[in-house]
Amino acid sequence: MQTATNKAQEALGFVETRTTNKYKPREDGSTMRALTWQGKDSVVVKDMPIPDITEPKDVIVKVTGSTICGSDLHLYHSEMLGLQKDDILGHEFMGIIDRVGPEVTNLKVGDRVVVSFNIACGTCKFCKKKYSSMCEYTNNSSMQEQMYGQRDAGFFGYGHLTGGFPGGQAEYTRVPFGEVNCLKVPEGLSDEQVLYLTDVLPTAYHSVVDTRVDPDDVVAVWGLGPIGQCAVRFALLKGAKKVYAIDTIPHRLALASKASSKVEVVDFKQVDVKKHIHEREPQGLDVGIDCTTFHEPKSLLHKIQKAVMLETDVCETPNEAIWLSRKFGRVGLIGVYAAFTNGFNIGAVMEKGVRFIGNGQAPVHLYWEELLNDYILPGKFDPRFMISHRVDIEDFEELYRAFDKRIAGVDKVFVQTKASKPPGEGCPQLTKVSDWTQEVL
Repeated sequence: MQTATNKAQEALGFVETRTTNKYKPREDGSTMRALTWQGKDSVVVKDMPIPDITEPKDVIVKVTGSTICGSDLHLYHSEMLGLQKDDILGHEFMGIIDRVGPEVTNLKVGDRVVVSFNIACGTCKFCKKKYSSMCEYTNNSSMQEQMYGQRDAGFFGYGHLTGGFPGGQAEYTRVPFGEVNCLKVPEGLSDEQVLYLTDVLPTAYHSVVDTRVDPDDVVAVWGLGPIGQCAVRFALLKGAKKVYAIDTIPHRLALASKASSKVEVVDFKQVDVKKHIHEREPQGLDVGIDCTTFHEPKSLLHKIQKAVMLETDVCETPNEAIWLSRKFGRVGLIGVYAAFTNGFNIGAVMEKGVRFIGNGQAPVHLYWEELLNDYILPGKFDPRFMISHRVDIEDFEELYRAFDKRIAGVDKVFVQTKASKPPGEGCPQLTKVSDWTQEVL
């Protein structure tokens, strides 16, 4: 029950969290293997305490699959605030329920679940609408409140700016409010088919739904990592008549081109993106979706500004999308941007009436049942197309280096533990990172 003090604090914008980001180690002192942050460009797999039930609504998940997200590279390069040595990383993971708290009733030991990267309380005004990424009660970061005016939900494995919760690149993970943040997986689906319900699929789908792709729209997607690849495909499923897929990495361009004859790939190092698309779409794009990132400037001007910390983020891609937008067109921002940028074309947003939409962190709970039941189970969307490799948890350190350098066609990698099942049908077999990087690293 809220006290008068709690209500007064909330009226002033301060919201007290309803869970802890710490976990109680098991009494027997048992340990697990986990990927830990040690500093800039340094991650280490090491022994860490196995978590036990810490609060009554907790569950403990024995991890059977995890992965690296492109946004994890911001942590790897120390580009996100609030990281501490030995933080356990990873926000995309699934597994088997290993222990349940005394107030958990609809999950039991042995259930197979995926876990949303958002940590939601389930009862606040945002959670009641399934806007899990905006939960009011799971992120204790005063820094984020100062930067943005309010706080997002807590996230797994993404540092203390998002609550400081230990992540899922480990053999076990504590999940607060377990009944809210775990989705049971039906039999007959492999781990590879459902793991990406944790983040990539809801995030890509959210960008398409929130920015609103309508039938017969002309769409452009900037950035063809896993989220961009899925956004291309979801835009087609929503009826887009043409999708421009923009990147410069050959294997990503090739993968996007396989989605449909309606997809035209654009290599931004080979052509001027604005000129190329404007010649083909003189009336402009109906929708532009930015699935890129703040940390890779293309022009010398922005490289210098970032180097001397005159800006943290780069607005080159949003500016391209705004310029190419038709009048009253829509531009969605789902790529990870963190703070401030210079040279943003605010005039074009106003004069053309562009709906510039910050999609925000995807509310996983709003979409994951729909994606499972309406897309994955009927076979309308098969996420296995984006899995490039499978490795063991002990290979995480080398995997981060390979992923960062984008070598050997590495994109979405399934990372197994001792609890994992064998690879599913049509999925990559287990290899070591050294098998496919050879002397590159």
